[in-house]
Amino acid sequence: MNIVDSVPNLTTTRTGPLLQIEGQLLENQANIEAWFRQQWVATPAPFYASVDLRNAGFKLAPVDTNLFPAGFNNLNPAFIPLCVQAIQSIIERTLPQACNILLIPENHTRNLFYLESLATLRDIILTAGFEVQIGSLLPDLKETMVIELPSGRTLDLIPVERHRNRLYADEFDPCVILLNNDLSDGIPELFKGLEQDIIPPPELGWVQRRKSGHFSHYQRVAEEFAAMLDIDPWLINPLFRRCSDINFMKQEGSDRLAQEVGLLLQDIQKKYDAYGIKNQPFVVVKADAGTYGMGIMMVRSANELLELNRKQRTKMSASKGGQEVSQVIMQEGVYSFETIGEEQAVTEPVIYMIDHFVVGGFYRVHTGRGPDENLNAPGMHFEPLAFVEPCNTPDQRQQPDACPNRFYAYGVIARLALVAAAREIAAQNSLRAKT
Repeated sequence: MNIVDSVPNLTTTRTGPLLQIEGQLLENQANIEAWFRQQWVATPAPFYASVDLRNAGFKLAPVDTNLFPAGFNNLNPAFIPLCVQAIQSIIERTLPQACNILLIPENHTRNLFYLESLATLRDIILTAGFEVQIGSLLPDLKETMVIELPSGRTLDLIPVERHRNRLYADEFDPCVILLNNDLSDGIPELFKGLEQDIIPPPELGWVQRRKSGHFSHYQRVAEEFAAMLDIDPWLINPLFRRCSDINFMKQEGSDRLAQEVGLLLQDIQKKYDAYGIKNQPFVVVKADAGTYGMGIMMVRSANELLELNRKQRTKMSASKGGQEVSQVIMQEGVYSFETIGEEQAVTEPVIYMIDHFVVGGFYRVHTGRGPDENLNAPGMHFEPLAFVEPCNTPDQRQQPDACPNRFYAYGVIARLALVAAAREIAAQNSLRAKT
């Protein structure tokens, strides 16, 4: 496939604000990169993260930040050397004595897409010069499970054991524990009081972490960044509210939720009016904790929340692992006006970072969803970023929306979300130190 043919088209006439932002990003590249360097000194970046972006032409914003990312198998293979260098950089800087890494995955044994991602992550770490084994938390696993993958690779899932204050996988004695498990079911007793470093911190799992907390940090980051560029922070920041004490099955809290959504729709409409945007505002209501696109619905009127049928209430009542949803974030819906291929399938970019480096990404594509719908749903597929340069290399000679420049913009916005995540971690570390 020709590179140009695999680049999504921005199918909207409302590109003026975004082109202006992209132009300012290019003009201020030196200042932007210096600002980021200052942020990483103040709050070091997480080990890794992925950020879902939505591009409406008039607005470019993150809608989710995952601190335990999967999907490494969907990255352009040409970018794998960047991943290797980034792994070397963060481990040499933060854990210079580390040589053995125990990778703790999700308890998925049938999800081949996830297992291929796990194999890719393992291979990246091995190529970076570290010994790595995969330690499984499966409760009934008593001996090594060997899984053959469609790619021809194999995975050895080894039961994790604890002896005194250290974790082992068979006879493998790791220096550091790397989590690729979002701990939706809670922090295992195995992890408490270990003398080995655990990265990312287990407290960032979904039992304690909240999306509203992340976007509170992101809002402040966006305001600081926008002030530096003299732009409206709304152009890079989704408005949001949060609501707790919700029980969808018992229909408790529905009135409050509808009221909050109504107020948020009003705030979005004011911005649409100010920018002459004719599209209908919408709000994404989703569980404040959790992932995998579960517990999500799009609403365009507050009354929709008062008229949910049983199927809708059941869908919203639980997130990953069957965790009950009692708190939700109501986030401004950001249209995705990028389409790809002859079918003009709606796409959204997902940007991957290791340490503070942008190492690539891919498009999430869905042929059965519209620009105002959730693409993280059954039927989606992925298209690697098909560029010869990564997302941190703009081309000043081309127009702002040229391929490398659009992706530089994506890399900037994704790194803003990474700064917010770094501040989350710093806040969590401060709280842990006090207790």
